[in-house]
Amino acid sequence: MLIKTTREIPGSEITDEKHYLQRRDFIRLVGGAAMIAGAAPWLQACAADPAAADFAGTAGPAVVPGQTALANVKPKVITTTEKLNSFEDITSYNNFYEFGMAKSDPQQYAGALTTSPWKVKIDGHCAKPADYHLEDLLEPQQLEERIYRLRCVEGWSMVVPWVGIPLASVLKTVEPTGKATFVKFTTLHRPKEMMGQNNRSSLAWPYTEGLRLDEAMNPLTILAVGLYGKTLMNQNGAPIRLIVPWKYGFKSIKSIVHIELVDRMPPTAWNQSAPEEYGFYSNVNPQVDHPRWSQRTERRIPGFFKSRQTEMFNGYGDQVASMYAGMDLRKFY
Repeated sequence: MLIKTTREIPGSEITDEKHYLQRRDFIRLVGGAAMIAGAAPWLQACAADPAAADFAGTAGPAVVPGQTALANVKPKVITTTEKLNSFEDITSYNNFYEFGMAKSDPQQYAGALTTSPWKVKIDGHCAKPADYHLEDLLEPQQLEERIYRLRCVEGWSMVVPWVGIPLASVLKTVEPTGKATFVKFTTLHRPKEMMGQNNRSSLAWPYTEGLRLDEAMNPLTILAVGLYGKTLMNQNGAPIRLIVPWKYGFKSIKSIVHIELVDRMPPTAWNQSAPEEYGFYSNVNPQVDHPRWSQRTERRIPGFFKSRQTEMFNGYGDQVASMYAGMDLRKFY
């Protein structure tokens, strides 16, 4: 599937950097010692394969400490004509407040996180709740490359070659009941390794997010376990994270340990912290500004000197707009 590109506009108009920095003022995070986490043993490795340096025809890095090459990945299930961001861009410019409030902090400190073994509990309104070891969750699934645009609420964007599985296939395995109308996601809570969780002054830890059930079942929604053909780096949400490409990036929760099918809209971390600024839906919408900055344009990382027009639903409207028919788009923030 080819997702159309958006037209890049000329000029030097950018979202003021001070605006996206203000969002980080919600939290004060402390640092921690960095260490490189071992790669998860459950994934098939092909570290010696020269092809690992060039995934799906796109230049990527050789396997680095903290990663394992993934085998049997179906390439470019969804892609775009836009240029991909480099591995360095994607792994060095992150929001992961459990590890620090600066963009470089996750890369520096997230190595302290132990990602193997890893379990994901799936329960709530479903017929077959279970605690899954990550390898058991993935074993029956076909890994797919999904090249998606990522749009941050702060006004910057990237194009990322994720590897993952459709969330719908996982949810179908546990057989949601008729009471299930929303899905709640919870991040690992381990303050000894995620030092930012020792500060509870702003966000309530652990981090939580949610989707309506039909959003979770949409074919675009995936659980990502890889990047550029290798396992996720810790700073990108290892070992498993959510990707919802038509929503602002903070909806794509990282390092998931619990997925719960619920019968009402679940509370979410940023909505609880600042409900006037971060709504439950948070679909990318250039017509609805953040209370403190415009969402009409975005800055494609790297670089701060050129802006591009933001598309409704981040350019995925053909696949998702029907889910919101009849709803007031002005209230989606």
